Amino acid sequence: MPELPEVETTRRGIEPLVVNKVIDHVQIYNASLRWPIPDKLVDVLPGQQVSAVDRRSKYLLFHFDRGTLIVHLGMTGHLRLDSSTAERRKHDHVEIVFRDGSSLRYNDSRRFGAMLWTESDPYQHARLAGLGPEPFDSVFNAAYLYKLSRGRSVAVKPFLMNANVVVGVGNIYASEALFRARIAPACPAGRITKAAYDRLISSVREILYAAISAGGTTIRDFSDSQGRPGYFAQELRVYGRAGQACTACGTLIEKIKLGQRSTYYCPACQK
Repeated sequence: MPELPEVETTRRGIEPLVVNKVIDHVQIYNASLRWPIPDKLVDVLPGQQVSAVDRRSKYLLFHFDRGTLIVHLGMTGHLRLDSSTAERRKHDHVEIVFRDGSSLRYNDSRRFGAMLWTESDPYQHARLAGLGPEPFDSVFNAAYLYKLSRGRSVAVKPFLMNANVVVGVGNIYASEALFRARIAPACPAGRITKAAYDRLISSVREILYAAISAGGTTIRDFSDSQGRPGYFAQELRVYGRAGQACTACGTLIEKIKLGQRSTYYCPACQK
């Protein structure tokens, strides 16, 4: 599933290609995504100009004068800019055609993604309003995590992956950040010290910045807007490495389940 680095990679690839372009028409080939694509897109988008493309958590926000298109890539979603005359590919569900002849196409084999429209403040949309801070925001700091975690018995890894706590720290990046911060993923969040949370904040940011620079992580499905895979998989230290030697100490990496997610860690480095 595309996480924050993959979505940000997509945003950075798409934005310069679509900003200031005016939409000619919209084709909805299959409206049955996670939530039905609103039919009104066919009527409200033509004639509007893309003013900006932002990201909130794992949602892309295409801003227009009269509203915002909110896009979620789900598990297998892709956005790519193509020629409007290019042959439609299997699983192309939506095509936004611009007046210059280019076309933004949404492809999603499993159809768990979404395209939503709002004419109100997009950040107050039902899917975005209750989300926690971005991991790069100043409010996401050790004092915030320490205070929020007091009395919490939940393991720190699912605590970190909770989008109401902080957005965008998915399974891969939580495992890698906890390894870098030397924190055991199963340790109760309420028992972690403020100093340890300070290390974790730094580790989360370092991991996410590195992943964005590498174009995200391709384990199975992800590719960017140009069809290229993410290369951060080559830098993973624990995720997917069960039974292999830790790159720091040589101890074998272990795999456990936390919150129904596979979790990888070094039992020697992470206490």
